[in-house]
Amino acid sequence: MNKTNSLGQRVFKANKKITVTSPFLPPLKEVTAFLEDIWQRKWLTNQGEYHQALEKELATFLKVPHVALFANGTLALFTALQALRITGEVITTPFSFVATSHALWWNNIKPVFVDIEPEYCTLDYEKIESAITPQTTGILPVHVYGHPCQVEPLQEIADIYGLHLIYDAAHAFGVTISGQSVMNFGDLSILSFHATKVYNTFEGGAIVCHDSRTKKRISYLKNFGFAGETTVVAPGLNAKMNEFQAGMGLLQLKYFDYVVKKRRKISLRYQELLAQIPGISFLKSAPEVEYNYAYFPIFVDEGIYGKSRDELYEHLKGYNYFGRRYFYPLISTFNMYKSLPSAEAKNLPIATRIAEEVLCLPIYPDLDIQHVDNIATIIENFRSEDDRLQVGN
Repeated sequence: MNKTNSLGQRVFKANKKITVTSPFLPPLKEVTAFLEDIWQRKWLTNQGEYHQALEKELATFLKVPHVALFANGTLALFTALQALRITGEVITTPFSFVATSHALWWNNIKPVFVDIEPEYCTLDYEKIESAITPQTTGILPVHVYGHPCQVEPLQEIADIYGLHLIYDAAHAFGVTISGQSVMNFGDLSILSFHATKVYNTFEGGAIVCHDSRTKKRISYLKNFGFAGETTVVAPGLNAKMNEFQAGMGLLQLKYFDYVVKKRRKISLRYQELLAQIPGISFLKSAPEVEYNYAYFPIFVDEGIYGKSRDELYEHLKGYNYFGRRYFYPLISTFNMYKSLPSAEAKNLPIATRIAEEVLCLPIYPDLDIQHVDNIATIIENFRSEDDRLQVGN
């Protein structure tokens, strides 16, 4: 017999694979129009018209001084570290996508891992000062799931110790704190426009900076260091965003508010249905923050829920729902980092626990609300020891 939730919904198996996210795409006819223009111009890269337009449009939309576009967010982070000439050690979080620490490693910078706080899974500023050494030159926090870090105390610590502060804001496009863009905090902020993000250009990224001099240096570094036709001023990368990506970005920007509205509806529905399930929790909203609803993570307390996160993860897959364990395992457990003293699990108790409990549920604009209801029902039913896969028609 099929089980039902309080709404009387029957559990069903999705007729196709429902992934944790699915990219929003603009109408194809709009894409065709800008492609025809690119075909006529035959200017495909090297900071063409669409590239220049998108940098200006993004700066206006995000209410920030300067935006420098990149082929992807990882290259943007590599370049940001070079632009500020960061060396030695940088304090960062183990609870992120691995690119955060890889960018340090590739720049010959030693990552120093500090634990996260449990409320929003961001870098715990209270643990930072004890990790600072004479070799520390910067702090690299992450706005996790689009929830902002504690920006004011982080800035205070950076100012006291003379450290650079670079935010990995890959999840935080469009997020504001008390009406101010989260990108306006710190020395630099890094964005990702990967296909999985709320705002995407297929692949892509950007650095947000606050003065024209830094923007000029970044522009040199992302284009081999060229400052003119025959002048090279730095050993730069080829990290430029091409015209197709930039054109996509201009189109996507028109739909951002629509995308966030749809994601918000899904997020609120999850919250409504999951709030009363023992052992299942989720991140609460801060009243001063305007979110982009980038992800919907839940946290499974095995002792209360009665099943582990991994058991629930596999169980949902049986119904064709494929969540993701963002972020598991911790960056600090990977081979290239686990020998670092700061990577020991005893130093990272909150991050270690959260990584074992977290499961991001499907959320994207085209996700039918019936799937949200069904996922919540499956999670509710799975608490019972005798639950089995029961598929309704």
